[in-house]
Amino acid sequence: MRVLKQFIRFGWEQALSCLFPVVIFASLAITQVVSLPFLPRYDWLLIIFLFMQWWMVRSGLETSDELKVITLFHLIGLTLELFKVHMGSWSYPEVGYTKVLGVPLYSGFMYASVASYLCQAWRRLNVHLVKWPPMWLVVPLASGIYLNFFTHHYWVDLRWWLSGLVIIIFWPSWVTYAINGSRYKMPIVFSFILIGFFIWIAENIATFFGAWEYPNQTEAWSLVHLGKVSSWLLLVIVSFLIVATLKQVKGNSSTSISKSQAL
Repeated sequence: MRVLKQFIRFGWEQALSCLFPVVIFASLAITQVVSLPFLPRYDWLLIIFLFMQWWMVRSGLETSDELKVITLFHLIGLTLELFKVHMGSWSYPEVGYTKVLGVPLYSGFMYASVASYLCQAWRRLNVHLVKWPPMWLVVPLASGIYLNFFTHHYWVDLRWWLSGLVIIIFWPSWVTYAINGSRYKMPIVFSFILIGFFIWIAENIATFFGAWEYPNQTEAWSLVHLGKVSSWLLLVIVSFLIVATLKQVKGNSSTSISKSQAL
């Protein structure tokens, strides 16, 4: 009975953490079926996501610090979108007033929603990192993974080498989380794979509802190739590393302030 209660509680906390992604998928589905007046669909999606972001901060579901992290991810994602659309990796075929170089501005929120989930799950489940690698390893690795999304179009694709480095560097690391006062642990490498797989499922849902379109989906929708799991896995790793690094910096700053006040 306790196992079931813990599982239900864990699912509830995960559901609350996924609120922003759920709104995104629901909006994609509804606007695909229902034609909204006055503005193109992409513009309505931007308005909906902006309102959702405002409401989450106003209601206290997200903190001002979390909003800063989410805004950073919005900019990181939008930069990647502009480049990938330019290179023909995918496209946004519908019209919209808020498109820049073929990319609708709402697309950045799909990356921001990943950051929103990570930040909220971190806070709700009281996540702690065990045997976390030093920053001089984490920062170059995250930077290299992100840059490879750009450079592989002109040079060697290093994703598998980078994936191998992730396994080597993070193999001893664990993440612990609390449910109803009890702590559990999970290998970080396994959590990366698990999150990446579920985001691949989310990507299939998003493309089905026309969020964007891969070249092989131009004529008719089809499953996103399993090879994309590696791309999403690396993107999740970058997201996790950025959030973890910012959390550690924030934690160290708070500790320093507390020590100064005590002195």
